[in-house]
Amino acid sequence: MDFSDVALLLAAGLAAGTVNAVAGGGSLITFPALLAAGLPPVPANVSNSMAVSPGYLAAVAGSWRDLPPRRAVATLVPTAVLGTVGGTLLLLNTPARAFELVVPFLVLAATAVLAFQDPLRRLVGHPRDLGPRRGTVTLQAMVLLGSVYGGYFGAALGVMLVAGLALVLDETLARVTALKNLLSAVVGVTTVVIFAVFGPVNWVAVAVVAPATLVGGYAGARLVRRLPPAVLKSLIVVFGTAIGCFLLYRALR
Repeated sequence: MDFSDVALLLAAGLAAGTVNAVAGGGSLITFPALLAAGLPPVPANVSNSMAVSPGYLAAVAGSWRDLPPRRAVATLVPTAVLGTVGGTLLLLNTPARAFELVVPFLVLAATAVLAFQDPLRRLVGHPRDLGPRRGTVTLQAMVLLGSVYGGYFGAALGVMLVAGLALVLDETLARVTALKNLLSAVVGVTTVVIFAVFGPVNWVAVAVVAPATLVGGYAGARLVRRLPPAVLKSLIVVFGTAIGCFLLYRALR
């Protein structure tokens, strides 16, 4: 790895950390950069998951005050860990091609859910109209599905989580984004543990990218707190649409 590769990975890590904190999808910046630096696809995918995880932790630090009540959040952490373990086991033991074809449509569908959140709420019911038990079960199911996706693929995890959480939680988008950051961090730490033991990690690449994602993640989380809800929602929808189209192009070419 020469100086130009290091510079490329540092820039990609900084941008990815910022994008992940604001909307999600930063892995689609670092993954191509790792490929360009000469890593084969599977080690690049595993190393990418390892490298972006510190950025999620920094995003949590930057958005900690916006989290919903801590007791409710704590009940979601075991679900996120369980789903992530399932997703990583799928990644390590099954062919990826079929899932690669499905992922773009999942991302685009999640983006559409967020974009048309109000009409969908009128159709399926507003979160405040759900009973406590139904609301809890629905929220846990959203977190489980999102974390399985995060353990398996990871790219655009933030978009998936924001879309699902915003549909079932009666919270501001800033609070939903803060919860997304926390759950993404749980997914990231879990994948780090599993891939460190079982995955083909390129530790040099991780050592270059990870610190940059820390800086970008904290900066992005601070930026979210200053954005009006309509602007933040528009940014996430734009990011999600672009990511979904890119993944679809890559899967079909």
